[in-house]
Amino acid sequence: MVTSNANKAAEVAAYFGGMLEVEHVALDVPEHRSDDIGEIAQEKARFAFGMLNTPLIVDDTGFFIDALNGFPGPYAAYVLNSIGNAGILKLMDGIPDRRARFTTGIAYADEKGIRSFTGTIEGTITTSPRGAGGFGYDPIFEVGTKTLAEIPIAEKSRISHRAKALSSFHDWFITERSV
Repeated sequence: MVTSNANKAAEVAAYFGGMLEVEHVALDVPEHRSDDIGEIAQEKARFAFGMLNTPLIVDDTGFFIDALNGFPGPYAAYVLNSIGNAGILKLMDGIPDRRARFTTGIAYADEKGIRSFTGTIEGTITTSPRGAGGFGYDPIFEVGTKTLAEIPIAEKSRISHRAKALSSFHDWFITERSV
């Protein structure tokens, strides 16, 4: 798993729970700009494979808020680093439509090429942060009655946007390996 975010690597390792060995490789990968999360992940995979020349996965996640016309979208990391969760909550102050979603693109690269897989989780923006776990927008993103920060990592790793993309990758990978 190529990422500068150790939390993402831990979530991927938790998802696979020993089925596949997940090694975290911290590599600074340039951010390709696109509105398409899958395309961003593919370009990250292309770069990482060119640098490491070993089979790998990368991911990219977008955070889309309906009332803000999909903002911050693929710029979620930049916005989080710039205005944080407090800034998002301020933008959402007084807005009744709090629907949002995370979409993750997972790209796998090896000598045969690049394949990508996506997963989405729907939820709502809370009015204040809740929970001590998770990372990023997790404290302000509610699924059902809990924020992602209130959900233990083992459970989050089964229901999250990343888990859905990883599930598609896993199904493809297992099928490919048996061919």
